[in-house]
Amino acid sequence: MSEIVVGGSDPPSPPLSVASSESSKSSGNTGFDTNRIAEVKAWLVSQFDAAGKDVPEFEYTPRSISHLHNIATLSQAKTQAATIVANDFRQKATEYRSQAARIREILEHVGLVQESLPSNVVSSSQVLASVANLLNIRDTELSSFLVAMADISLRKTAVEEKRAKVQQESKELLDYTRKAIARLTYLKRTFAQLEDDVPPCEAQMEHWKTNLTIMESKERQYLQQYSNYKAMLNRAGYSPEISHGVLVEMAEHKKDLEKKTKPILDTLRSYQDLPPDKALAALAIEDKKRQYTAAEKYLEDVLQSALASSE
Repeated sequence: MSEIVVGGSDPPSPPLSVASSESSKSSGNTGFDTNRIAEVKAWLVSQFDAAGKDVPEFEYTPRSISHLHNIATLSQAKTQAATIVANDFRQKATEYRSQAARIREILEHVGLVQESLPSNVVSSSQVLASVANLLNIRDTELSSFLVAMADISLRKTAVEEKRAKVQQESKELLDYTRKAIARLTYLKRTFAQLEDDVPPCEAQMEHWKTNLTIMESKERQYLQQYSNYKAMLNRAGYSPEISHGVLVEMAEHKKDLEKKTKPILDTLRSYQDLPPDKALAALAIEDKKRQYTAAEKYLEDVLQSALASSE
């Protein structure tokens, strides 16, 4: 739908029938009522004719008709209110003009016309009238000025209180804003730091993934070895009764047996070097004796040659 903009003050719009509005409501809340469309068209024509323009073409939909009807109703109410205020102002202006004419006639009778007064008196009177108009008082009595000044003082006090309150709120908002800016700066710095930490963390995660894959492979390997060892223990007759303490006792008992059997084993090993035959054993003994005698003789020869060389 084309947008309609009406500038300036609204001209008197044709009255909208309340009965037709009620009948349209009773016929249905669709907003697409013939009477309502006619009222909206009449209002648009009056508004655009006052502006010297033609009503633009647009599609009449239930939504647009409802919206324009509400605007027309509001425009009519404001126009009626403005007419009442304007009539009141016209009446007051007429009363003021008649009162001014009467006061001017009285002043002429007493010889206080404006032309006969000094210029400073005229200017003072004009200033006094301007101040009275500014203070929105009906006369120039001192009591009226005092009441107006008291009202202005009260307004000034209220304005100062509101100003102080607004300044306090502004100060608090400024403090909150500074804190928010500082927090935002901190968050931005933290975010930038986290962005810088993303690549190392991703690399570390990839490393952990690789390690996790390796650990999963090791886990499967260890589980397989555990199963194999468990099968071996079952084949070996291992039972839960064979505890660590029992194994330690068996190891100590084994050490004691080894200590006891070591001398016997050493003796047996010395006998193992002998030939099994007695004659051969005697020959071996004689051969050892000769070797021993030759070694003693060689040692004596070495000692004598060493003594001779020293002399």
